[in-house]
Amino acid sequence: MTKQKILQLLGLATRARMTISGEEMTVSEVRKGKAKLVIISEDASDNTSKKLHDKCKSNGVELRVFGSRFELGHAIGKEERVVIAITDKGFAKKITSLFEEINRGRADDQNSST
Repeated sequence: MTKQKILQLLGLATRARMTISGEEMTVSEVRKGKAKLVIISEDASDNTSKKLHDKCKSNGVELRVFGSRFELGHAIGKEERVVIAITDKGFAKKITSLFEEINRGRADDQNSST
């Protein structure tokens, strides 16, 4: 359910013009300090993944790996998208809190199965 909420928020952020998609555009926004959160698809190439992890780390931008390129593209009303940058602090904060909710759920599942 939380995954669906994240995808819906990505769509809302896109309609509010608070997202950038595509590798080069995202790298540019990260360098400028405008990206608040970067989301990369689980099926991104190793080169793309490494490049974005390095850029985000060196510029202090949070990066999350989430969903498939089809899910990300569909969420923002475009074709497949491997990378999306959120440029609004409020949207980034809310989406990050949903990611943490997912992680807490996974931790709870692991603790209950051991």
